[in-house]
Amino acid sequence: MGDVLAGNHAVWEFDSDSVLIRFARGIRTPRLWHALGARRIPFEALAAVEFSAGGGGRRDAVVLRAIPRPGADPLAEAAAGQLREVCDPYRLVVPADRGSQAAAFAEALRERIGPGGDEPAGRFLVPVAEPPLQLKAYDARVSFDGLRVTFQWSRTGATGTKWKAGDQSYALSELAGVEWRSPEGPGGHLRLLRRDTDGDPRPDHDLASAVFGTGYGAVQESLPFAAAVLAALRSRTPVAAVPAPRSEERLHRLGELHSAGLLTDAEYTALCDRFTAADGRLGTEA
Repeated sequence: MGDVLAGNHAVWEFDSDSVLIRFARGIRTPRLWHALGARRIPFEALAAVEFSAGGGGRRDAVVLRAIPRPGADPLAEAAAGQLREVCDPYRLVVPADRGSQAAAFAEALRERIGPGGDEPAGRFLVPVAEPPLQLKAYDARVSFDGLRVTFQWSRTGATGTKWKAGDQSYALSELAGVEWRSPEGPGGHLRLLRRDTDGDPRPDHDLASAVFGTGYGAVQESLPFAAAVLAALRSRTPVAAVPAPRSEERLHRLGELHSAGLLTDAEYTALCDRFTAADGRLGTEA
């Protein structure tokens, strides 16, 4: 009986290695919770559990809140503390008449948290939405297929800078991170942090950003999207593991640079010798 706790708009249930959170569908349920549907939170993804009386200023309720470990949940990492308290998927408000049951559940959850709960997680532990995903922002329609993020600019919403540059597409290998600014505050946007440039600090001019607005980029759509891209970035094959260009390709490129006058004779000869020697070592090791 102590394995399930029903609260306002959600039910928490213990599983063998996790707590399963099922969000109710209803007119008062936060829309983000509607979009999430259910979440399975491994015990190892949690750092602590809080329990307090008075939920949302109400004396007839108690509040249970799980604290995720830093780096364990892509959704929490992307949100970066910007969610309103009522939308926090780790927070459960329980009627006061079930307060003792909620306290027992909180204590049981604490006992299941591993010894490494105080340390940042080395990888994401909580699953998020799987691509393909789409997001309708004010100035673009953004899509993510698991490998690339594509921006298709809106004729009416995009600035001249974006419209003249044309639609943009970025492979995960080109990205260093994701920045999400809630549409419920000023300057809401989704920005891809690129490895090669900082981009324009103005989201409406940055070619790797989509601007939110009234009716565009709602939290329940844009935050899971940002979390999915962030999760894919963290789990992608390291750049160092991508096969290097073949020697003939590199030598051909060097020849083009030499012919164009961008490399001196000495530089061209030295680089050719270096690449040839490196390829010889790789061939011996193989």
